[in-house]
Amino acid sequence: MNSGIEPSESDSTAARPSDLGHAQASASSPLPAASRPDGRPSADDMLPPVEPPSAGFLVQLFLVPGVIVAIIVGVWLTFHWLAHLGNDPQAYLRTLRRDSEGRWQAALNFANDLRGPGGGSLKADAALATEVGSVLDDEVAKGRTNEQSLRLKLYLCRALGEFSVPEAVPPLVARAADRDDLETARAAVEALAVLTTNLVDAGTGLEDPQQVVDVVVAASMSDDQRLRGSAAFTLGIVGGDDAATRLIAMQSDASDDVRFNAATALARLGRDEAYETLGEMLALNDVAAGPDEQSQSERYKRALVVVNALRAVALLVDATGSQPPGGVLTRIEELRKDPVSDVKAAATALLDKVSRLGSP
Repeated sequence: MNSGIEPSESDSTAARPSDLGHAQASASSPLPAASRPDGRPSADDMLPPVEPPSAGFLVQLFLVPGVIVAIIVGVWLTFHWLAHLGNDPQAYLRTLRRDSEGRWQAALNFANDLRGPGGGSLKADAALATEVGSVLDDEVAKGRTNEQSLRLKLYLCRALGEFSVPEAVPPLVARAADRDDLETARAAVEALAVLTTNLVDAGTGLEDPQQVVDVVVAASMSDDQRLRGSAAFTLGIVGGDDAATRLIAMQSDASDDVRFNAATALARLGRDEAYETLGEMLALNDVAAGPDEQSQSERYKRALVVVNALRAVALLVDATGSQPPGGVLTRIEELRKDPVSDVKAAATALLDKVSRLGSP
């Protein structure tokens, strides 16, 4: 009888030295599916073949995004540089004389710097105003009609209007008289209003006010409604008998905006002929507020027109020292209950002013 212990059924599957060697060989060099003991493919057998990346793939992956980033950074640096030219007039002039698309941005920054707290020395620089006018004349002479050129001319007109020296007047007068470029003409007419105010504040005034009045009166007869409206406003700043006569006639204009600008301009000149149109402005009814943008815009415009009319009446009260006509006064009293707070406040303040005058 055999006293040794026979191996069990489960022990017959224990690893043997030959099996361990076979496993090590499989780990170092996997066999193809057909040669594996169980006949099943390994994970490595199912992976696609590895190929080196193509040149086109590398370009799409690295070069194209790099170019896009470089363009964005370049544009940002350009505008950052234009925005920080500072108060160096020569730097501005060099930029404005370059034949580049970004010049309009430099002209805009220049106008803003002139208007800003540090623009006092620039505003009084006659040579600088002459140079800026020359840049504007040169751009007009090139005859360009693209958007970049239009923006440049508009902002150059705005910059010239911010000066406080008479040298800025001639280029603006020339542009205001140009009927081939109505957008630039309108910008020049508006700039003449700002320039006239600056010259008065500087104690000089216009050297030839009639020249400015004549060119603005001519602009007020344009077929372009917006140019007529701007001309009406400027005539109220420039003043004079010819300006007042033209403004009285403009109260019959077909455009509401032109009529309203003419009336407020007349009030600025202390002419009570404005009362009829001012009464029309005060009689505008409130617009029902709706969810759409158009109704909100109309309501805002109506409030703006009415507030401007109330301010114009206040100017006339100060100029004439007398109360407004009965119909106008009645309308002002009604506006104390207006649903728009700005209108209500302006009407209340005006009535307080009128009450201090005493009986008419």
